[in-house]
Amino acid sequence: MAFGDDKQSGVSGGVTAVTSTVGNGVGGLLGTVGGVVGAAGRGVGETVTGVTGSYGKPVGDALYSLGDGVEGGTRKIARGVEDAGKGKKTW
Repeated sequence: MAFGDDKQSGVSGGVTAVTSTVGNGVGGLLGTVGGVVGAAGRGVGETVTGVTGSYGKPVGDALYSLGDGVEGGTRKIARGVEDAGKGKKTW
């Protein structure tokens, strides 16, 4: 490949590499946090349902669903951050 054929050379290529690295790091961190919060919410929800039986089932189910929602939402945000770091359109 001849010099100058690279579409992402020089400063532009360097900026893209840095933003991609930062985007991947932040996206990975968000994914991890979302996974931990989601798992904790589901665990607490199951515990509440298990301890209280049918009386606490609505609260336990709500906590379980909240954990799933947080995890799914942060997963989408993390993917968007990673894509933005790579210069991809996120919408």
